Amino acid sequence: MSQKTDLAGLSARAIREGIAGKRFSAGDVVEATYAHIDVHEPGIHAFNELTPDLARAAAAHIDAKVAAGEELPPLAGVPAALKDNMNLVGTHTTCSSRILSDFKSPYDCTAVRRLLDAGALPIGKCNMDEFAFGSSTENSAFGVTHNPWDLSRVPGGSSGGSAAAVAARMVTVSLGSDTGGSIRQPGALTGTVAMKPTYGRVSRYGIVAFASSLDQIGPFSRSVEDAALVLNAISGHDDTDATSVREPVPDFTATLGDGVKGLRVGLVRDMLDLEGCAAEVREATEMSVRTLESLGAQVGEIDLPMSQHGLAAYYIIGPAEASSNLARFDGIRYGHRVSDPSDVVDLYMRSRAEGFGPETIRRIMLGTYALSAGYYDAYYGTAQKTRTLITREFDAAFEQFDVLVTPTSPTVAFKIGEKAEDPLSMYLSDVFTIPLNLAGLPGVSIPCAKSESTGLPIGVQIIGKHFDEATMLRVAAALEGALDLDMRPPAA
Repeated sequence: MSQKTDLAGLSARAIREGIAGKRFSAGDVVEATYAHIDVHEPGIHAFNELTPDLARAAAAHIDAKVAAGEELPPLAGVPAALKDNMNLVGTHTTCSSRILSDFKSPYDCTAVRRLLDAGALPIGKCNMDEFAFGSSTENSAFGVTHNPWDLSRVPGGSSGGSAAAVAARMVTVSLGSDTGGSIRQPGALTGTVAMKPTYGRVSRYGIVAFASSLDQIGPFSRSVEDAALVLNAISGHDDTDATSVREPVPDFTATLGDGVKGLRVGLVRDMLDLEGCAAEVREATEMSVRTLESLGAQVGEIDLPMSQHGLAAYYIIGPAEASSNLARFDGIRYGHRVSDPSDVVDLYMRSRAEGFGPETIRRIMLGTYALSAGYYDAYYGTAQKTRTLITREFDAAFEQFDVLVTPTSPTVAFKIGEKAEDPLSMYLSDVFTIPLNLAGLPGVSIPCAKSESTGLPIGVQIIGKHFDEATMLRVAAALEGALDLDMRPPAA
């Protein structure tokens, strides 16, 4: 392939421009992508399913446009992967669960369809924690995903496959879902740009629900610009999703180069002081804020004491909504079903016991208990009140600042199996990301440093106001440009 030195490492813009300029074809991109996957996927296991027929058909459509002299869509020829809880006709949607191991997508997820309509090539469906329950992608019925920076470590979760595929250059961009940090936390652990939009900015139609008031679809990429391009494609109102908001969608790339001069940046000081936050993470976060100050931002500090209760509130609200949403998987209409039930109760109990993994069962039980008579007000009701107070606290903070800054994850990527027997320790991985989901705010994690002791990436989280992703991404782009880090992992 002439003039195609490293298609696996190109940005979305470079791929589109290369195809438009006939330096290479979309078909070339597909073949280079699968060749790269052949080399790196066996050690990483980012994918549950590869979709070469769909990808080649999409590439042929792009190449036909080039031949006809037509204008190319903004993501023309860009290899993309999808978390395996998003429906796309022609693929399975398993949620990495035995109970849905043979389930075929009956329709398209709106965000996925919009991504493909923008010209992206569907390369495959990515591994995840079962039903998005986890922070390490160890809770999958189909095996563990490994971090491209160190194959003995986790990539984070629950969108670990989507993060690892981008980090290892197996795709240019991917989609994940974020209920309590499931995009941003694996983004931090894999050294990728990982974004959760404002709740309601992106349609949830066609995604298998975890917690309906918290779930949001967002992009992984290797640059802020690529994340903004994907957000352009997938955002906007959708009549099929009652939580989709009729909010104008700007061009999120338009202000990426405007810098941060005059913007008010707030470092959330009390989050840095939380137990479990590693010293190197704290130092990298403070360094990031100092860098923004050197670029002209007005920097200050703020405490968000109510947000420290976010973890407790989330692990009531999230499991409660999951308990309700997962009640449909009972072996009757679809999903795993035992072959020899003695009666309908036995059918329900054994089908679900065999189909669901331990973490899924744990969260269903927690949620069912929290919603049960006599406990609803004490647990679920109190958690919702806490959620309101957290939202108000953020609203007050944004009267002082344009964006807020925290760490993304309290530590770098941990060893596979290190926290598997300690669910509470695992839950603490999302302590910095969960408050944003409760408040419905947008957040983006970008790599800001590498650990001196391990060489593993450290992420910083930039938080924006409701539906002000543009300012948040503008700050992220300025910091990305100033740091200019090489974030290519060894397994890439």
